[in-house]
Amino acid sequence: MNQERYLKAIDERCSRRTYITKDIEVEKVNSLQRCIKNLNEMSGLNLQLQLNGPKLFKGFSSSYGMLKGVGAYFALVGSKDDKDLLEKVGYFGEILALEATALGLGTCWIGGTYDRKLCAKLIDLKENEELVAIITVGYTPVDKTFKEKMISKLSHRKTKTVEEMYHSNEEVPNEFINGMKAVQKAPSALNKQPVKFHFTNGVVTTSTLNSTGYEKIDLGIAKLHFEIGTGLQKKFEIENGQSVYKF
Repeated sequence: MNQERYLKAIDERCSRRTYITKDIEVEKVNSLQRCIKNLNEMSGLNLQLQLNGPKLFKGFSSSYGMLKGVGAYFALVGSKDDKDLLEKVGYFGEILALEATALGLGTCWIGGTYDRKLCAKLIDLKENEELVAIITVGYTPVDKTFKEKMISKLSHRKTKTVEEMYHSNEEVPNEFINGMKAVQKAPSALNKQPVKFHFTNGVVTTSTLNSTGYEKIDLGIAKLHFEIGTGLQKKFEIENGQSVYKF
């Protein structure tokens, strides 16, 4: 993972809901497909890039009216039997969002209930798989439209401070703070920023208010941002059944 490339993308990325009529170039499509292939091999997910326009959004009635001009999207699909499915979707889906940003494209995470029969016709959805969420992707106007600004204003919560997002009874290293600054910029459902980081004796753990639903997706996104933000070539690992990051 190119941390410098993705850290720049974290700083640049914001949710975009309005897209212009401009196809993604073949070179960029191929680059995204290569990225997807690698991520699927790493994760066991079935991430997909779909170019079939807004047809899918007829199954996302709650979200469709908030989007305009969508020509492409990432379908975030995985096995229903994977106990870590939601967190994986957050982590690896956000890699795709950052890769798209690095290629000069706009993105927006979209979740919600959907019409399985309709979606199964448009994406590769096997019997034991679930479409967890999608990320719209494409070219956007340089500036946000009035509608985008209004939606952002209506759905926006005050961003938490870095200090509000972690707990420690000891001094933390600069790399930890850098990681938390990247977490501060991570997208989350309704901008709730539900993930809390804990630092104890050089070991980082995480927690959320609830252990189900979109907070698990937000957890995966936050962990990725933290790993990128520290600037260290380290990742969260499972130790004694718990996900930890060691300095």
